[in-house]
This record gives sequence, structure tokens and C-alpha cells, in this order.
Amino acid sequence: MMKSNTSKPSTLTFWSMVWLLGLAGQLCWNMENQWFNTFVYAKIAKDPTIISWMLAISALATTISTFLFGCVSDRMGNRRSLVSIGYILWGVFTILFGTTQFLKHGNSDETALTGIALAVVAADAIMSFFGSMGNDIGYNAWINDHMTKDNAGGLGASLAVQPVIGTIAGTVLGGLLVGADDNYMRLFAVMGGLVILLGIVSLFGMRDVAGLKPSKKGTFTQQFFSIFDVKEYMQHRELVWVNLMLAVYFVSFNVYFSHLGNFMIYYLGFTADTMGLIEGVGLLIAMFSTIPAIRLIRADRSSLIILIAIILNSIGLLIIGLFVSPENVNTATIWNPHLLAGVLFVGIGYILFLQTITVWSKRLYPEDARGSFEGIRIVFYVLIPMVVAPLISNPIIKNSGEFVDEYGFTEYLPTNTLFLAGVMIVLMTLVPLIWADREHRATRS
Repeated sequence: MMKSNTSKPSTLTFWSMVWLLGLAGQLCWNMENQWFNTFVYAKIAKDPTIISWMLAISALATTISTFLFGCVSDRMGNRRSLVSIGYILWGVFTILFGTTQFLKHGNSDETALTGIALAVVAADAIMSFFGSMGNDIGYNAWINDHMTKDNAGGLGASLAVQPVIGTIAGTVLGGLLVGADDNYMRLFAVMGGLVILLGIVSLFGMRDVAGLKPSKKGTFTQQFFSIFDVKEYMQHRELVWVNLMLAVYFVSFNVYFSHLGNFMIYYLGFTADTMGLIEGVGLLIAMFSTIPAIRLIRADRSSLIILIAIILNSIGLLIIGLFVSPENVNTATIWNPHLLAGVLFVGIGYILFLQTITVWSKRLYPEDARGSFEGIRIVFYVLIPMVVAPLISNPIIKNSGEFVDEYGFTEYLPTNTLFLAGVMIVLMTLVPLIWADREHRATRS
């Protein structure tokens, strides 16, 4: 591994790395969450089971990566190496993922499709492994190292806005790159190349915080397995409830968002580029909600922001679930008031929730184990939601969205029911919110 350079970076350099690395990472995650799923429907088969396996296995790979490299990062006292190496390999395997489409020849039989599906799932898992190394652990632990009372609101806003910008840019740009000819290889090559480039840039522009030191607690094995000390983790009572909030909210999110692209393209009938514009307009307006939220976070009103976020999220999901259907949308234009309003409310709720809970959780990490605690966070942010959500969404799609195409093949398309299920689950986030707020008030008093 490279020796960490801990000289103090300029403010401009620091914020440039925050935004360049953050946006590149979010573009790549958006591509996985949004376009990998439409890629499966376009190039492999219209079957949500493949997507379910992709979510579950990639979540497992991500979690293993965060625990492994979180421990490595803490012991080395180095974040930059993980970011640089992780981003470069992330980009390489993103490009290689696209080559799985060439495994399918014509109307492959069921056995051949099973083999192709396994290859797609495996390629996605490898890509996620290195993406987590570079972004979830390297980049996020680096952000946490640099977080102070003065910049916490700004960094929290950055981390919340970046996924939204990544969703907007990734969806719009992705639609343009895929194009009418469904050229997914072009998309993967461009996005993968961008992440490789930023990984190289981080070698020269990124600096670890000056006070970062190796934190070695016994052997590597002892330190690695100490992460799984449930008794010690449970002592951080406020963080336990904050992480439970994260898990419940993102179970709901993954129930509908993983299938949003296919819902809009294959069920409602929009093209990929129009879908991107509809999402982009709503989320672009929603981004402005981060500005007042920064002030409220500084005023220690995180519980209030999350309550508002849950309510707005629920309203948006209800609008889409109850008032958006193939019969009442105009696929020739982005002007579809019900759909735009639903996306806007969901977007505001998502941004406010992620912005607030990111700062809330990071403030509770032990200073000498931030890398390891990022790994714990991934269990609640990625592993639990991506394993549990398909168990809910897959049966819903199979039961409510079964269609037979003109050639007699059965297709399963996501329908409005997913969004109504999302409402019921997201409201359950209120339970851990109440307990997290109680713990926070008790600690503060």
C-alpha cells in the first residue's frame, strides 16, 4: 500500500475531492441501482428474480468488503490508498460487467439463461466489492475524519445532495448513452472510465487528515472479529436506534426504487431518456431542501427533519401508487403532474432523510474505530435492506405484474402496488425515530 500523505490540503483541494470523488461514486452507484436493472430486462430477461439475487449478493459482497477494509483502514491509518485502488478496480469491473450481455445468443433456453443470470450476479458482486472498498469505506471514513462541528452541516448536505445529483445526472446521461438502440456497453464504458480517472486523480489530490494514526488492537484477526462484539456495540444506544432507522427506511426505498426504472419504461411506457428527465426535474427541485436543513441540523433538530422527511416520502409514494397508471400518463412529454409531484415529494423526503441521518450517525462513531463503524453502518444501510426488500418486492411483482408478450413468453413488470407497500414500510421508521430521539435527549441532558 502507498504511504499516506497527511499534509494539510487547501480548502479548495479538499472540497474538490469531496465533490469529485463523491459524485463519481454516486454516478456509479446510480448506474448499478438504476441501469443494471433495466439492463437485465433489456438484455437478459424480464424477470425480477434476477434483480433480487443481484441485490442480495451484491449487498453481501459490499458488507464483507466494508468490514474487511474498514479494519484494514483503521490498522493502517490510511484512507487514500483504499480510495485510489478501490475506485480504479471499481471502474474496471463496471466495464467488464457490461460484457455479460454477449453471453446471450438469440432465444437462449432456460438452462443457458440460468448460467447467464449467474454470471450477471457474480459480475455485479465483484464490482460492488471494490466499489465498497473505495467509496463506502475509503471515501466515507475520509469524510468522517475531516468532519468538524463547523463543517458537519455542509458535509452532510454534500453527502445527501451527491446521490441526488448522481441520480439526476446518471439517469439523464445514462438514458442518452443507452439511446434508442439499447447500447448499454457504451454506458458502462463511459461510467467505468470516469471512475478509473477519478481513482487516478485521488492519488495526487487527496490527503488524509493530519491526526490520523494507525489503530491496532491486537492481531488483525482479533481486531476484525471485535467488530462483531454485539455487547460492545449495544452500549452505543443512540447509534443502535439511528442505524435501525436507516435499515427500515432503506428497506422501503429498495422495495420500489430498484424497480422504478422498469416501472416507468416497461409498465408506463416511457423511453429511457424521458424517464431520466422526469426523475431529474423532480429531484433537481428537491435538492433545494438541503439549504434550510443545514441550519436545522446545526440547531440539533435532526429528529424533526427526519419526521418531516418520512411524512413527505409517504405522500409522494401514495401519489404514485394511487394516481399514476398507464392510462393517465402522456409518454410523449415529461409533463405528467401526478408523476412529477410524486417524484418531487419522494425526492425531498429522501434527501432530507439521508442528509440528516448521515451527520447524526457519524457524530456518534468512536474516534478510534471510524472505519469499522462504517462497516457496521453498511449492514443497516445496504445488507439488511437489500436482502429484505426483494423478499417483499419480488412476490408483489410476480403476483400483480404478470403479463404474456406477443411471443407467448411470461414477463413480470413492476406496478403501482410496490409504491403502496413502500408507504406502509417507511411509516415503520417512526418507531426507531422515537427511541433515537429519546436517547439523544437523555444524552444531551
